[in-house]
Parts: sequence; structure tokens; C-alpha cells
Amino acid sequence: MAKEIVNREENYSLWYNNLVTKANLAENSAVRGCMVIKPYGYAIWEKMQAQLDAMFKETGHENAYFPLFIPKSFLSKEAEHVEGFAKECAVVTHHRLMSNPEGPGVVVDPSAKLEEELIVRPTSETIIWNTYKNWIKSYRDLPLLINQWANVVRWEMRTRLFLRTAEFLWQEGHTAHATKEEAIEEREKMVHVYEQFAREYMALPVIVGRKTESERFAGAVDTLCIEALMQDGKALQAGTSHFLGQNFAKAFDVQFANKEGGLEYVWATSWGVSTRLMGALIMAHSDNNGLVLPPKLAPIHVVMVPIYKTEEESQKVLAIMDQIKIKLKKLGISSKIDDRDNLRSGFKFAEWELKGVPVRIAMGPRDLAKGTVELARRDNLTKEFREREGVEEYIVTLLDEIQENIYNKALEFREKSTVEVDDFETFKDKIEEGGFLLCHWDGTAETEQKIKEETKATIRCIPMDGTTAQEGTCVYSGKPSKQRVFFARAY
Repeated sequence: MAKEIVNREENYSLWYNNLVTKANLAENSAVRGCMVIKPYGYAIWEKMQAQLDAMFKETGHENAYFPLFIPKSFLSKEAEHVEGFAKECAVVTHHRLMSNPEGPGVVVDPSAKLEEELIVRPTSETIIWNTYKNWIKSYRDLPLLINQWANVVRWEMRTRLFLRTAEFLWQEGHTAHATKEEAIEEREKMVHVYEQFAREYMALPVIVGRKTESERFAGAVDTLCIEALMQDGKALQAGTSHFLGQNFAKAFDVQFANKEGGLEYVWATSWGVSTRLMGALIMAHSDNNGLVLPPKLAPIHVVMVPIYKTEEESQKVLAIMDQIKIKLKKLGISSKIDDRDNLRSGFKFAEWELKGVPVRIAMGPRDLAKGTVELARRDNLTKEFREREGVEEYIVTLLDEIQENIYNKALEFREKSTVEVDDFETFKDKIEEGGFLLCHWDGTAETEQKIKEETKATIRCIPMDGTTAQEGTCVYSGKPSKQRVFFARAY
């Protein structure tokens, strides 16, 4: 089964598509540009969702749900916002079909035209801020900390499963605050929640930084992001957190009575991650044998494959595996016994490697006699024999080790793939090799655009940690620069 996957060194794009489809994560749907997320893929997304949801609630946020449809007039109230999303909007113009008077099938009923056209939400700022106008009256109503789990539609022309689809799943936080300082603090708090999730659960090292003006969210005053590096040397924006200032509050007239009795516009943030994280997870860690899943997000931690020749041997091996399964469950470890009797063990090994299950146990009559099991690690494809007694506790420790190893491997790759570049000729050579280029930039949109036009590289972020703050000269213009920024080609 694993041989059906194209080597990533030969064709990275096809390798990625192979993994998504052959590991049963997702497939293309009958609707162009949309995907069907299959049970195994959705199980991974559910684990992501559950962990993020818990982290949001720990920081004081509550979940709500807002309509899928947005009146067209709402979208035009914030000029920069509508300009940013206009080309991606799906529009509902009619509300009824009728039998085709000229033949079989159905057509749109011309008498059912909507008085106002509706936009299928590309993002929910406008419908939410129209609602917040009714919820916020006084400083006592603030801060308002709301998150929504939903689907959105952005009519993309070029799509790829998980990375860019016309419809995708995400969460979007939308918060309202009495002061600018509170909103900025919220924006920074949430980007660091994303950073923690990426590092501790996805085993994904990310850079936290600020987007340039040309790359920030449409309608935002400032955008923070987490940026990750995939194994083909391209960057992937894994999450964003926006300071919206008072733009949407003024567009929808959301004011509150302050303690002195005066009226003020509220300050806003929005922040979100999507099923694009699934694409990041696949591309950052997987290999030519299939997925490599960090244990904290793996739907199945341990798969057990019995090896036997007779029915009697089968029953004995499966009885021991049932005992191991019960003990693992008590330790919070999910497991599966692959007792399919129509497949060879070698085929099963390849299938579970493809699906990225962190640990595999194999056991046959000889192992029963010796009181041992064979343990195989998915992250480094090594095997070892262990005493059966106490193997469950050992697996708990082993899963932690695997989680850490996957992170360290990704971090080592990113560090090897990050270079400082000080002249544009070297820049043009290095960008062909992929990776992050740390370069001085003069801070102008003109230079940023020219570099993009000539190399297809963009400024992924301006790091927030201050480690790249130093005097220098712009890699393109030669003008003074106070900080290096991260350039890369990106998804």
C-alpha cells in the first residue's frame, strides 16, 4: 500500500495529494473546489477542535453561532473589508426553483428573486457586528468574548484539499473591548494560544510575527500570525489574530455608555484557524511511507496486529491484546486491534504506517511463549522487543518521546532551512532552494511588491520577539533597515 505513494522528492504536490486520499483523510466532492472530509480525517480535526475549544474557554471565551447568510448591504459598510473579499463571494439571488417549462429538470423561479441578495459568509465580521449593536449598551457588557465554529465559503479558482477549498471549516473569534489597550492585549493573547497549540499539539514550530500592511486582513488595523515551514521549503500561514480598531464598530454604530455616561465606540479583534491546519500537519511531518501524526492529535495511538496460523493461536493472541487494550484505555491511550482475517500482517503494517498511527504492537505465538511484544515506532520506523508486563506504562512514556521527537525534527529542518541573506542576487538564488530568508527590508510597500514580482517571495512576517532587530540595509533597495524579516514562497 505504501508503495502507491509518489516519493515527495519526485513530486511533492502529488505526494501530498496521495497522502490525503490514500490515508482516507478527504476526497474531492461533486461540487467543484469542495471536499468531503472522511471519518479518519475528521477524527483528527475533532481532536484539534476539542483542544483549541478548551484553550479558548480557559481564556474566557464562549461559543455562539451566527447565520450563514449575510445581507449584501452589510458587506459594503466597511470599504476595505468588502474590497478584500468581493472577488471570492458566493451570492444568493433567488429562493425557489420551478419545473423547467421547456423540458426536464428545474430552473430558477424568476418570481422568487430576493429583495436583497445574500452573501454566503466568507467571514462573519459584518453579521456579527450588526448583532453586537443589540448586545452592547454599557461598559458593563464588555469585554464580549465570543467564538464561532462554522464553515465559510470563498470561491477559490485553484483548490487543493485542506489547503485551499471553496468551502472549509474553521473557528472565528470576535471580541469587543472598552479600550484600545484591552483589544491589543486580546489580539496578542490569542496569537500565542495558536502558537502554543501548534508547538505542543501539532509538534509544529512556528514563528510569531506581524503582517505587513499589504498582507494584513481586509479591514484590520494590524494582523499577527503564526508561520510554519513545510518540508518542500514553502511557508504556510497557520493562524491569524487581528486588531480591528474601531472600524467595524463605526461601520455598524456599536457604541457603549462609559462610566462617566458618555458614548464611545468599542474596540474589536478577530482571530481564526481553519482546516488548513490539517494540511500543515500532513506536510510538516509525513514521509514516503505515509502520514506521521503527533500522538496528541492521532485518532488511534496504538494499533495491535495479531500474527497466527491457527484459530487456537488467534484466540490466545487476541485474548492478550484485549487485556492490553483495557489497560491502555485506563491510561487514556486509544488503541485498535486489527483482527481482520482476510489480510496479511505485512499489508496491515503498511496500511497503519500510511495512516500514521504512532505505535504498532505485533504479537504471535513465539511472543506469547516468551512474554514479549514487538513495538514499532512510526516516527522513526524503529522496532524493539519489550516484556509484555508493564508495556502499557512504557507506551505512555514512548508517546511523549515520539511527540517531542517529531517536534525536534521539524524544528531542526526549519533551522537548517533559514538563512540570512544580504544582497538581492543571493536572494534570487536562495529562494529557489526554498526555506526562510532572513533579510533586511526598508519598510516600503513598493520594495515588498517588487521583490514579490521578481521572485514570487513574500514577507511572511515581521518577528515579534525582537531577535532580528538590528541595523542594516535593505536587501533590495539598499536603504536603511532596522530589522530583518522573514521572506519565503508560500501556500
